[in-house]
Amino acid sequence: MKKGIILGFISILFIGLLAACGTSETSTSGAAQEEVIIGYFPNIDHVPAMISKEKGYFEEALGENVKVTYKTFPDGAAFMTALKTGDIHAGLVGPGPVMNNYANGADVKILAGASSGGTVVVASAKSGIQSVDDLDDKTFITPGVGCTHDVQMETFLKDLGITSARIGGTLKHVTGNPAQYGAMFESGKVDLAAVPEPWASTLVNDGAKIIVDTDEISYGTTLPNTVLVSSGKLIEENKELVENIVKAHEKGVNFINENPEEARDIAIKAIKEITDQDLDPAIVDSAWERVSYTTEVNAEVVQEFANSSFELKFLKEKPEFSDLIDTQFLTK
Repeated sequence: MKKGIILGFISILFIGLLAACGTSETSTSGAAQEEVIIGYFPNIDHVPAMISKEKGYFEEALGENVKVTYKTFPDGAAFMTALKTGDIHAGLVGPGPVMNNYANGADVKILAGASSGGTVVVASAKSGIQSVDDLDDKTFITPGVGCTHDVQMETFLKDLGITSARIGGTLKHVTGNPAQYGAMFESGKVDLAAVPEPWASTLVNDGAKIIVDTDEISYGTTLPNTVLVSSGKLIEENKELVENIVKAHEKGVNFINENPEEARDIAIKAIKEITDQDLDPAIVDSAWERVSYTTEVNAEVVQEFANSSFELKFLKEKPEFSDLIDTQFLTK
């Protein structure tokens, strides 16, 4: 009896040790590893993250005692939820969700720009839409309510006297994953899309018509379409970690500008792995022409964009973003 008890105790202890071993990570030097999780989306705006992942820039900058994990998101709302709950530490996201969450008290800081441009408004071949004069009672789609592309489109339309049904107009609005817009166009569920690249060029290749191009839509070439963010708490607790994250991000942006063809190939491969969609290099080339990659952030444009979000009733109060942007870690 005693022997059975002892053997049972040893077995439990052994299982416990195995479980403990399974939850810990060690570096080649034997030191315990800290995990840092980087988030991004599978589209052309987020290529800097794809490059940094492929080239190991985050691993290089953070050191062997840090395990870097990557997580992708379908939209800004999901990304911001993950940042607020600590499920990710930093990453790339559109400025719209960042501003909306910051205005509602979220702890988020813009550390750098990542890309600008790339938003295009396209109409399905079945919609009958030839210009912005044909939008009455139509349905448009964006990745999320109040997302960057949504605010850009609704700001542009507001200047023309057109509003969405959300604020009393006739233009209906739905949301969805850009990778599915082609099927939605084909089914007739939506007529119009404010969409990031490369999905805009993909839709056009399949017969959609460009209604508003990147250089025409509001904030199309001046607003950072994607920004690198983290939390104020992480900056306070581990300034060196955040500095190294920014350093790796800068290397990714610089690589794109110095090696555009290789960067394009990496993006095609990465998007295929995440979405299981094969992108035609010609489509990516078309998309590339509408997007520029830069770490710069124009604070005045960000504030103007935020004011527009308030005027469109995405924000309950007019925001002040003087403390939102923290570019201290960028190379001067």
